Amino acid sequence: MELPEAVNQFIKPGMSIQFGNGMTTPTAIFFEIARQFWGKNPEFTLAGITGGAYNLALFVHGKLCKKIISAFYGDGYPFPGLNPILSSAINDGLVEIENWTQLTMVLRFIAGAMGLPFFPTKSLHGSSMEFFNKDNFARVADPFNPTEKTNVVRAYNPDIAIAHGWAADPDGNTIMSVPHSGNHFGALAAKQGVIVTVEKIVDAAFIRRYAHMTRLPSYIVKAVCHAPMGGFPMGIHCAGINELEGYGEDETWIIEARKASRNSKDYQDWVDKWVLGCKNHDDFLNLLGHKRIWHLKGKIQNDSWMSELTEVSERLSTPVQPTTAEILVSTAARKIEEIIRAKNYHLALCGIGVSNLAAWLAYYNLRHQGYPIELVAEIGYYGYSPQPSDPYVFNLRNIPSCRMISDIFTSLAIFMTGAQTSSIGVIGAGQVDKFGNVNTTKISNGPFLVGSGGANDVASGSNETIVTLEQSKNRFLEKVDYITSPGKRVSTVISQLGIFEKTADDDELALTAYVPLGATSSEEDSVRNIQQQCGWKLKIKNKLRVLTLPSEDDILFMRCFDPKRYFLGSEESQRIK
Repeated sequence: MELPEAVNQFIKPGMSIQFGNGMTTPTAIFFEIARQFWGKNPEFTLAGITGGAYNLALFVHGKLCKKIISAFYGDGYPFPGLNPILSSAINDGLVEIENWTQLTMVLRFIAGAMGLPFFPTKSLHGSSMEFFNKDNFARVADPFNPTEKTNVVRAYNPDIAIAHGWAADPDGNTIMSVPHSGNHFGALAAKQGVIVTVEKIVDAAFIRRYAHMTRLPSYIVKAVCHAPMGGFPMGIHCAGINELEGYGEDETWIIEARKASRNSKDYQDWVDKWVLGCKNHDDFLNLLGHKRIWHLKGKIQNDSWMSELTEVSERLSTPVQPTTAEILVSTAARKIEEIIRAKNYHLALCGIGVSNLAAWLAYYNLRHQGYPIELVAEIGYYGYSPQPSDPYVFNLRNIPSCRMISDIFTSLAIFMTGAQTSSIGVIGAGQVDKFGNVNTTKISNGPFLVGSGGANDVASGSNETIVTLEQSKNRFLEKVDYITSPGKRVSTVISQLGIFEKTADDDELALTAYVPLGATSSEEDSVRNIQQQCGWKLKIKNKLRVLTLPSEDDILFMRCFDPKRYFLGSEESQRIK
C-alpha cells in the first residue's frame, strides 16, 4: 500500500515503535509519521540502536515521543557529536531515556523474538548503566556454576517495527541491505509486526534468487510500501544484487540538518522545508532533485574515492607541521602495533574518530609487514580494508573489501568478546579517569553527550582495550561522574601528550612515555605540562620513553583518509562542526 495509508492504518498513539532493522534508517517512515502526528502529542516510545538530527531529534522537537530507548543519542555521520536538540531535551527532562549499548539492545530484541524472558551478556557490569537499568538488567547466579554470576538483560517486545529494505515481493518477503547491523530481531520481536519501505517491489522469482539475503519473512510484515531512497540521507549498498543500484550518504544534507539543530527556530525552519512542507515521500524526492540523486548514486561506486581525493590533493600537504590530533593518531598507531604484536592479537575493532584513524594506520603498517590482523566494525564488517577520502568507520565503500559481512550480534558478541576471541578494542572518550573508566554519556553540570554505542560491549569483553582522547584537565579526571565503559580491561590511554599504562599489579594508570613539549624542552618540562593537564596526582614510571612526531609519510597517509579534516583538525573543520 502507499506509505501514508500504512502509517494511518497501523501507527497509533502511545505505541512503542522499534527501528534499526538492518543498517539503513527508515527515514521515509519517520517523516511520514511526523507529518501525520505533528501537533497531536502521540507519546510514542522509540526503541532502536542509534539516532540523530533527522529522526530522534525530529520526534523530540515535535513532541512526538515521550521516551527513547537506545545506545547512541548523538549525530554519527560524518563525525560523532552531541545533538543540541536531543541533548537539551534530555537535560531538561522533556523526554525520558534508557541508555543501553548496541549489543544489549540487540540481545533484548533477540530474547523478545524468541519468546524468552531474558538473555545473558558480558556487557554493562561495572558501568553506570548497570545501576540505572536495574529494572531491566540483573546479575544472577549461574545455574550451572552457582559460585559464579552472569549478567542478563530483560526481553523487549515493541508494539510495532519500521524498516527500510532493498526489495520485497507483494507478500512482504524483504531483502535487506548489508551489513545487517541490528539485523531483523527487533521486527521479529514486534507484537504487531513491521511496516516496510523498499527501493523496489519485485516478484517471487526475484526473492527466490536472493533468498540468502531475505531477512524479513512475509508473515510479520504488515505493509510493503514503495519508497525509492527511503533510507536517505544514509546510503545503501547493493552488494550481491546486480539488478539494483545503491546510493551514498548525503554528507551536505546531513551537515545542514546538524547545523539547523543548534537552535529551535532554525530546526523548525528545516522541519518545515524537508518534512512538513512535503506532502509525501514523492514530494520529498522532488525537493531533493534528480541531480542530487544522481550524484549520490555515483558516490557509492567503489572507485569514487579517487576523484574525491584528487579534488583536495593540493590541501594534503598543509599545514606543514602535524596537528595535535595527528600527533595523537600517530602515537596511538605505533602503540597499537606494539601491543598487537606482543599479545599476538588477530582482531581489532575501533571507534569513530581518531581511534579508527589510529587503528587504520596500524592496520596498514602491520599488513605491509605481513602480520595477519583483521579489522572489525560492530555493524557487521569483518576483514575490511579502509578506503581513502572518508574517515567514517562505517563508510559504505569499505563493504567490497570485507572478507565477511554479518551483524552486531556476530561482531560484538562472538568475534570481539566470544570464547575464541583474540581481540583488541580501540575506543574514544569524552572523559577518562585514573582507572581507565570512560564517560561518553553525561558531563556533571553539563550536557548529555552521546551514550555508549558499542564501546561498553568492547570494553566489557575484548581481551584488551585502548582509549584515545585529546588531553586536558577537564577530560582526565580522578573519577568520572558517569561510567559508560568500565576500565577493568582498559590497559592503555593515549593522548597527544603521552602514553598512560597499567601494570600487572596496579590498576591505576601511570605515565610511561611522553611527547616532548618542544624541541628544546627538558623531560621535566614535558612531564610537568602533562601533570598540569591531568586531574589526579599522576604516577610517573622511572624510565620514560620519548615519543617522536609523525613522519611526513604518516601525516600524508592520515590526511588521505580524512581530507576534510573532520578528525585531524583545522580551522575549516572546526567551522563545519
